[in-house]
Parts: sequence; structure tokens; C-alpha cells
Amino acid sequence: MCGIVGVTGNDNAVSILLEGLQKLEYRGYDSAGIYVNDLNGQDYLVKEKGRIADLKKAVGPEVHGTAGIGHTRWATHGVVSVANAHPQYSEDHRFYLVHNGVIENFKELKASYLSDVSFESQTDTEVVVQLLDLFVRTEGLNTKDAFIKTLGLLEGSSYAFLLVDSEDPDTLYVAKNKSPLLIGVGEECNVVCSDALAMLNVTHEFLELHDGEVVTIKPKSVEIEDMDGNAVSRDTFHVDMDAQDTDKGTYPYYMLKEIDEQPNVMRKLAQAYTKESGDADIDPEIIEALKNADRIHIVGAGTSYHAGLVGKKMFEKLTHIPTEVHVASEFAYDDPLLTKNPFFIFLSQSGETADSREVLVNVNARGFKSLTITNVVNSTLSREANYTILLNAGPEIAVASTKAYTAQIAVEAILAKAVGVAKEQVIAEDFDIRQQLGLVATGMQAIIDEKETIEKLADQYFVNSNRAFYIGRGIDQTVSLESALKLKEISYVQAEGFASGELKHGTIALIEEGTPVVGIITQKKTAGLTRSNLQETQSRGAITLTIVRNGLKKEDDTIVIPDIDEMITPLLSVVPAQLLAYYTSLNKGLDVDRPRNLAKSVTVE
Repeated sequence: MCGIVGVTGNDNAVSILLEGLQKLEYRGYDSAGIYVNDLNGQDYLVKEKGRIADLKKAVGPEVHGTAGIGHTRWATHGVVSVANAHPQYSEDHRFYLVHNGVIENFKELKASYLSDVSFESQTDTEVVVQLLDLFVRTEGLNTKDAFIKTLGLLEGSSYAFLLVDSEDPDTLYVAKNKSPLLIGVGEECNVVCSDALAMLNVTHEFLELHDGEVVTIKPKSVEIEDMDGNAVSRDTFHVDMDAQDTDKGTYPYYMLKEIDEQPNVMRKLAQAYTKESGDADIDPEIIEALKNADRIHIVGAGTSYHAGLVGKKMFEKLTHIPTEVHVASEFAYDDPLLTKNPFFIFLSQSGETADSREVLVNVNARGFKSLTITNVVNSTLSREANYTILLNAGPEIAVASTKAYTAQIAVEAILAKAVGVAKEQVIAEDFDIRQQLGLVATGMQAIIDEKETIEKLADQYFVNSNRAFYIGRGIDQTVSLESALKLKEISYVQAEGFASGELKHGTIALIEEGTPVVGIITQKKTAGLTRSNLQETQSRGAITLTIVRNGLKKEDDTIVIPDIDEMITPLLSVVPAQLLAYYTSLNKGLDVDRPRNLAKSVTVE
């Protein structure tokens, strides 16, 4: 959530900040602002409600500088307003601060230290910058020491801070705890960002930050220290990505671009993690650790949780290892009874999901093995788990995840194949994952090529509806959950996915004339049952639509997808649902990529 950018040592600071914030729009926000300083005593603070485009309009030609900070805010404390937008500043206008996260004890700090200070916002962030300023004025501390003292008072908090002192404006101060932040190292300048995507136009070399570190950044130097003042040395890592990869190109929205990229993602994963023989090509240490596990626990949130539900079925079928799937936010504070040798798999597109990270901290403390499957190299979950497998899906900018979901399922299939072979499971040995991913890529492309037909179905079924249902059995039921999520999050249609056999146990009471019901039918042994359940809804006035595997199709089926192994049909059956959601949102005149109230990367609990 929210986005931070900063730069020091570049005459184009304003454009770097604004372009960086634009790259971070996917994270979700409701206001934005920048502070810049020209190092000659002239500085500028510009904040605005709404989009980055609104902020750009508010930045006049006179605004210039060589150092500055910027922020996109997603409201947590206080209403959406210019006053509550970041950067927040001290009463004497010396210090400016941008902040991601939540300070849980800000009210106590305000009451204890700042009763005489006049506040201009309702934010927890202003409490932090006013407190820092207080320590400088009353205790004679320098900026860094005051920053460190302030951080020490933020007990149990999640934060990422970027601070600038207007009396020493080419120096930036950075600290983080449980919230992502990177330092970008350029030739003549240095930058700060929540996501490397924001600064690829400046540099491809980045330094990761760890919790409990304080960083002092000047145009040609970066000094990292722990809270005790001990120097920390760390090599940069290279982000091998073209800045153009983050552009929409000719697409109207990122979501459509990312749906269209899925066939290529399947091919990339096959090339990266399989051999021409059809066997998986995965780090042997990961395979050995999983092979010896007595239970697998998959942890995720939202779409990643749904991908985990598919993974459970694949792991149990191919490896015969009992597998459980957990909603991260529930597991973090209500962990189940664990076996002697569990193995944990964390699914996260960003690798920064706060709820999942809370679980991983607990897992690490107990000495259990863990694997992160993520799209972002050097992300927090990647660094802190024992092992990492990258999704290789390329940047996913739209809030509604599409290609990351299918990439997660594909990687789970490859991993389950590898572990099953290691355990000498015949079903795994006979499962040619490379060939199947090739069929998936071709099948995805065939579905994508039918966009116009699916758009017409979206208009017919969903654009004028306020509720909808997706049903299925077995692995199709897991896809119904993800399909409903896609529809609700970007089109605001109240959608629900559930096991079709549960209709008669309550949900059918909600079916009325014209209610859309989508049946997902890809499994032979349950196809007839799901069709029967659809008929029950039709008898009560529902309008029904089917997503059916070719080998099970009937004359009146709506969307027919190609045949692939039943176990990995979610890779195909979800694509029409993604397109239905996309076109419903588009044709309702909504912002497809940035739905209201949602953020791409949920970095607070």
C-alpha cells in the first residue's frame, strides 16, 4: 500500500519523483505529494487529492530542485484531504517526512510529548515528524540521532520512512520495519523507492534494506547502520527489467495486457523450470526438503490463497503429502496444531504481503523450512524464507492479479511433479509437465483470441446485474472462488464462488429472476452433478453460463476451453472469468486497473 520515492543529486528531481509516483499508482492511493529543494534555500511542497495527474497539474513550472521526496497515500488515519496527504512536515517547516505503514501508538506519543504542538493533519505520520523535530530543538540532537530516537519509540509498528531536513536537503534518511523500501544507486545520484519499477529510468542497481537499519543517503554515498550505529556493508543487486516492460503500450489497461501475457508466461516457466524430457528442473535442496516433510502448509492471501487451494490438490495427488492451505491473516494469530516436520510454502505476487510475512517470522522462529514463490526478486518474503522460486511473470501492475495467479499454479504444478518423482510416485513420473504447459499456452491463446465473444457475454450477464454466482466441484470450486473475486474487485458486482453442491444448503435462497450463475465444468466425475445444480438455479429464474472443457461440452454450453490434464485445468478455466470481469468493469465505465479502496501490495496488517 502507498508508495514512496526519493532522489538526491539530480537536477531533474521533480520529473523523477512524479514519474516514479506514476509507476507506483498500482499500489493504490487517494492523494499524492512531493517536496523538493534546490539546495539554495528555495523549496516547494505540493500536495493534491486524487490521481497523480492531478498532482502534475498542481506542480507549476517554478517548482524545481535537485533533491526531494514523494508519496502516494492510501488513507488510514484521517480523511482523504490535502492536509492529510504526504509529505507531512514539522511545525517549523524544517523536516519533511513520507511514511508507509501504521504507527499503532501515535496517540500515546502525541499525548506524552506533543501536547503543545499545533497539528495540521489527522495522520500518525505528522506525530512522527513533529516528535523528531522536538528532539532536535529541545535535546540538541542531530537529525540522524533524533530520527533513531524517534524510531525507538514506535513499538510494535510497521513502517517505511523517508525523511529530509531542509537545512541539509541533499541528505535523505531512511528506515523500515516490515514494509518494503529499496535504495537505487545511480552514477551521479541516488534514489529511494517502494518498488524498483519506480526508478528503472534512473538505475537498475539496488540495495535491499533490512528491518532495524538506518540509512543516510547523499548524492554519491549510501551509509547503512544498525540501530546501535554499527556500519553494515551490502552489495547491490541488479534488476534485469526494461522500463518499457512497465508501460501499457497500445493496451487501454494493464489488466488486459497482463491477461494477454499469460501464454508467454507459461512458456517462460516451462523453459526455466523443466527439461526437454518433461521432467522438472528445480533446486535439489528444495526437492529434498519437501520430500522429507510430513505435511505441507501453503500460506497466501486473496488470489494467492486461491492459487494455494489449487496447489493443495496437485501436491496431494502427485506427492501423497498431506497439504493444508491457510489464509495468512488467520494463521498469523491462530496457528494450527503442527506436525513434527512441516514445510511451508508462501505464495505472494509482491513478496511483501504483511500478513504472510507475520507467519514467516513465526515459522523461522520455530526452525521450520520454508519456500517463497513470488514474482519479485529480493523481496522480503524471498529474503527471509529458506528458498525462493521466482514466477518470472514480469511486472504485474493492475490491482486485480491475473498472470501472477496462473504463474503460481504453474510453478506449484512443476514443484509437485518434481517432489512426486523424487518420492517415486508413478502418477508424477507419468505427468509430462513441459508438454502440458505447452498445451496450456496454446489453450490460453485460443481463449484470448475470443475476446469479442466474451465481451458480449459480459454485457449480457453482468453489466446490469448487482450480484452473481460461480459454482463448481472439486478443483473447479477453487476456480469459482478466484473468478468471483475478479468480478467483485473490479466491477463491484457482489459475487460469490462456492461448491455447487452447497446450493441447496442456503445459497439458492438468493437466486431470483435474472441472477447470473456461472458453472465451471472441467472434471469428468462431477460434470453431471454441476450441470444438475445449474438446472436447479434455472428453475428459480437464474440465467446460466458455462465454462466447459472441450471433452465434456454439450450443444448449449457457452464457453468451451481446450482439453488439458484435468489437474491443471484451472490454468485455462480462469482465463474466461478474468476476461468477463475485465469487460464488465470496462463497460460499466469503471477504472479497471485501480478499483476503489484496493491496493496491489498489502504491506500493513
